[in-house]
Amino acid sequence: MVLSPRMPDLASLETLQAVVDTGSLNAAATELGVTQQAVSARIRAMETQLGVALLTRTPRGSVPTESGRLVAEWADRLLTLAGEFDAGLAALRLERRDQLRLAASLTIAEHLLPRWLVSFAAQHEHAPKVSFTATNTEQACAMVRAGDVELGFVEGSRVAAGVRSRTVARDELVLIVPPDHPWTRTRRPITAADVARTALVTREEGSGTREFLERSLTSALGPDREVTPPVLELSTTASVRAAVIAGAGPAVLSNLSVADDLGRRLTRIPVEDLDLERSLRAVWLAGPQPAAGAARDFLAHIGRH
Repeated sequence: MVLSPRMPDLASLETLQAVVDTGSLNAAATELGVTQQAVSARIRAMETQLGVALLTRTPRGSVPTESGRLVAEWADRLLTLAGEFDAGLAALRLERRDQLRLAASLTIAEHLLPRWLVSFAAQHEHAPKVSFTATNTEQACAMVRAGDVELGFVEGSRVAAGVRSRTVARDELVLIVPPDHPWTRTRRPITAADVARTALVTREEGSGTREFLERSLTSALGPDREVTPPVLELSTTASVRAAVIAGAGPAVLSNLSVADDLGRRLTRIPVEDLDLERSLRAVWLAGPQPAAGAARDFLAHIGRH
């Protein structure tokens, strides 16, 4: 809807309503907290804009014309709606500060986000109500772009178009096998080419961990590399870890997610020529920082810890 250029602004309509209600320019000025001259100027400007006379000046005050009475009635309805609109916006702003919706890729959701949330709540007397969705990197970015969450946390080396990002932590991927795997006994170094030739247990398409591994292999071996298809594609880090322990094949996972099993049920295999260090990022809709107050506060808290 395009408003007509002859549509008065809300301040002018409020002025007219005040004059009609109080019966004089002076009383209206007192009610609005402005000068009588300002009230008179607004009324004259509105009469010129609308092309009709709104008030008749008499020795006893200002009386609305028939047109003025109609405009004042319409103004009353419009100003009521405007007040409701303003109150709704205020409530929405309060709600956005009192609630914080997050989406995080699984590694971050399982190993970092709980600690961040606990320390945030401990340092903020009125911490917002938090809800978060554990998903993969692709879906976390999609939820941010759709406005379903204020903040996302992702593991990929790149973020989707339309969002801003900031590094909030660093992580390292590690190649893991069960203790009886032949790679634990080999004397030669394991290389990126060995990883590419091996049927790994992997996360699903859209996983930040998988995307980062694929980009790292491309960087090490070139874009024409041949990669053996996965032996299994699973939707959670825990299921990948369990499949490796059961002997399904090696996997490349975050060190955060396997640290408790290393040296016991899993063995880390160094990869000679593969750089697997990565950044973990917060993502939000365009702007130098998140628009929602709670999201800004939470992101600043993470930056200090």
